[in-house]
Amino acid sequence: MKKLGKYSMGLGDRFGHQGHAQLKAIIEAGNRGIEITPVWNKSNREHIIIGTQPWDVRIEADTVIKNSGFNKSYFVDADHINFDTVDRFIDSSDFFTIDVASYIGKRADEKDIVEFIDGSEEYTGSINVPGTGKKLKSSKSQLRDIAEKYLFAARKAAEIYRKIERLKGAGNFITEVSMDEVNVSQTPLELFFILKMLSEEEIPVQTIAPKFSGRFNKGVDYAGDPSTFAEEFEDDLLVINLAINSFNLPENLKMSIHSGSDKFSLYPYIGSLTKKHDKGFHLKTAGTTWLEEVIGLAEAGGEALDFVKEIYIQSLENIDELCAPYSDVIDIDTAMLPSGNAVSGWNSGKFASSLRHIPGNPDYNPNMRQLIHVAYKLAAVQMAKYFRLLDENKDVVSVCVYDNIYHRHICRLFDID
Repeated sequence: MKKLGKYSMGLGDRFGHQGHAQLKAIIEAGNRGIEITPVWNKSNREHIIIGTQPWDVRIEADTVIKNSGFNKSYFVDADHINFDTVDRFIDSSDFFTIDVASYIGKRADEKDIVEFIDGSEEYTGSINVPGTGKKLKSSKSQLRDIAEKYLFAARKAAEIYRKIERLKGAGNFITEVSMDEVNVSQTPLELFFILKMLSEEEIPVQTIAPKFSGRFNKGVDYAGDPSTFAEEFEDDLLVINLAINSFNLPENLKMSIHSGSDKFSLYPYIGSLTKKHDKGFHLKTAGTTWLEEVIGLAEAGGEALDFVKEIYIQSLENIDELCAPYSDVIDIDTAMLPSGNAVSGWNSGKFASSLRHIPGNPDYNPNMRQLIHVAYKLAAVQMAKYFRLLDENKDVVSVCVYDNIYHRHICRLFDID
């Protein structure tokens, strides 16, 4: 069976130009003793918006791997797929993020609910979670609530998994189950029984992406109390351990953190807690590479700077359309967005430092960063010009991409000086 490494990172590259810089960061981490499995991911929504195909991601990943001489595992992720969208990813992907968020809350058949409750009675009362000093309190009524909320979603995950398995063969791909794009986070007790459901459906899930409390907005830091996240994260880590041992799940099953880029206030907790409990993690960084391309073009100046200024000005004019698909994962204060007239007079340094996520930098503007994050569609409609500018300025752009992934993400996660 294909197995995902202990530490892995989702490397979103919307326009397929930065795989070499992304892989360079992974290789440098390896040189420092941190082995991270690279996973190139791109969602169906992003393919539709840009006009690309899943095979484009496979070609990029295979090409940069071959050119670099990298001889360790890597994967291509069909990100946030469901039953209707999975088919176009079958041939090119060997990692499938099965998104069941839209199925959560839909009720399974009463017969199935009763069967699950009856089969879980041994866990009513008190469930000891080794390593936490805590016990999960579980009643029959709670089992019913959990089954009514999640059992249908688990069955849909199984339906999607079986479709992939029929076409690719068992053991030939990594399975992740994602339930992060919902309004309410799952409790440790809910996570425990969700994993039981997935086990009963015989899904060999290697990563699970729960919803955490607080906001994981795209491209900016965590909005919430990091200490609350740390307690929640540790509880979930140990519940996963318990579920592995209780339900015969894959021993390498680990947490997946979606919208994980730029959550700098959380990285010390993620790093220290996974180290403390000898667990791995999968961190998805989709979108941040596109931002670094914009920053690199701004730094290049001239026509490239003019191009990204125009992208920003157009994003102000089309803000509602651009933000609508991402309303749950962005939080923009429009009063804090600079006007188009103001930005048109900025130099390279001002534009780049306004977008680059450096906490404490007085120029850094998280509202502008989030807006540009969702404005990649505006570059896609000028694809030929955009690709020409990326190629002409590839040295400065690739440095931005590498520095972002290695210095601001990997070094923080693994406490590398």
